[in-house]
Amino acid sequence: MATCPASGVRIRSTGGDAAMGLRALGLELVNCGDSPYQLNGYPVLHVFDEQREPILLRVVNGAKEITSGFDQPPRKVTLAPQERATAVVLWRNLVTDSTVVATNGEFLTVAPAAGQPAEEVDPDGPVDLGNTGRIGVSAWKKADPSTPAPTRPAPPPAPSAVPSSVSPPDSRL
Repeated sequence: MATCPASGVRIRSTGGDAAMGLRALGLELVNCGDSPYQLNGYPVLHVFDEQREPILLRVVNGAKEITSGFDQPPRKVTLAPQERATAVVLWRNLVTDSTVVATNGEFLTVAPAAGQPAEEVDPDGPVDLGNTGRIGVSAWKKADPSTPAPTRPAPPPAPSAVPSSVSPPDSRL
């Protein structure tokens, strides 16, 4: 496992999901330090293109402009060492104006809060914003300690090198 950053926390992606133009990317913050860590608010996001140039967009706290159901208000969260907090990044791949070029981000940085150091996080594919110019993020919430830490799904098994065969029907019956 990587060493713990000086901030005492490590942030990573837990994978993405895309359905009907709505994109969701899970974030996990782990207190890898040896003292309690406090959160109260929203992650701070920055999206960059393939040349690592910043993409100008509006980060929406909550998701009311993106979708419904992800607008729990921020609450103070204190993480003991090794405890986790989660958040979700939401966006739509939506083109509403054919005269505006669609935006694709390739890199994402996330900070626990404004003024805190950011870490590069794997966006699990492009941040394909269409031409909406906005991305939403839920407030941090404490992860349920009984839930195991998420891992990336295992790749599907490799196909067998042995071709399957079907026996012809027995004509003697």
